[in-house]
Amino acid sequence: MNHHALVPLGLVLLSGLVVPWLLVRARWAQQVPRLAVTVWAACGAVFMVASALLPAQLLLSSEASHRLTDMVLTLRLPSPGELFALRGREAVAPGVAAAVLAVPTAALGRGLLKARRARRAHGDVLRLIGRYDPELRATVLDHARPAVYCLPGRVRRVVVSSGALDTLTPAQLAAALAHERAHITGRHHLLVAAAEAFGTVFRRLPLARHGSTAVPLLLEMAADDRALRRCTRDALATALYALAAGRAPRAAFAAGGPSAALRMRRILTPHRAGHPVLRGLLTIGAAALAMAPLVVACCSFPA
Repeated sequence: MNHHALVPLGLVLLSGLVVPWLLVRARWAQQVPRLAVTVWAACGAVFMVASALLPAQLLLSSEASHRLTDMVLTLRLPSPGELFALRGREAVAPGVAAAVLAVPTAALGRGLLKARRARRAHGDVLRLIGRYDPELRATVLDHARPAVYCLPGRVRRVVVSSGALDTLTPAQLAAALAHERAHITGRHHLLVAAAEAFGTVFRRLPLARHGSTAVPLLLEMAADDRALRRCTRDALATALYALAAGRAPRAAFAAGGPSAALRMRRILTPHRAGHPVLRGLLTIGAAALAMAPLVVACCSFPA
């Protein structure tokens, strides 16, 4: 086997198996959810690039493989002349790599399109039966069950049920609205769509299996943290309690939902901020250092 293939193989194993196994067991992840989401996203990106490079490296000769590795490490794209000069297996390898990347990319595109259609259809319904409240900067929907949710995307909309207006205090309502606007500002729907697409393509892979459930929960926690900049912990926690049974359409983010109890406990449990970040960075650094000898050994010397 071409020894340069050991690097993408090692990265596939590290990002697809090892780091996700560490992440789902890491206590710091829920204390610093944005850092944890960044790690999940980085693992997905590394896995995709490594998965595309692995079959390409297996097809290439040792000399061509070394040139490819140099291009990747120096982030240098091949010129059009270099691409047209490729022959034989060297011409097939880029196509194989592109085909590997095309599968999850197509799944992401389909997922985004499907979610956009669902949001557009629900938005059409809201225009018929809802009323816009300029003071709340939200659409009010007549429904007895307390619910607050948002429709992200190009046409951004926060929706509040009349039951929520009757149930929540002004402070609780402000906390729920801040939570939903945090989802919109952070474009969290794109990360959820990416996690779902990845989970659809690589169902049995630990990175996809755990990431498709962990990322949406971490994004809810990240929205909670952003909302806490504008409200108190008690206001947000009690709002989550009141909205726990609320429902939202698919492709929308709800302030309550099944994760409300876990998030309430997190909000009301004090924790020290510095240590989780340090532990998270140490975990990431340890995983990167574990691959460093293999990368140096395989990339520095042509066979």
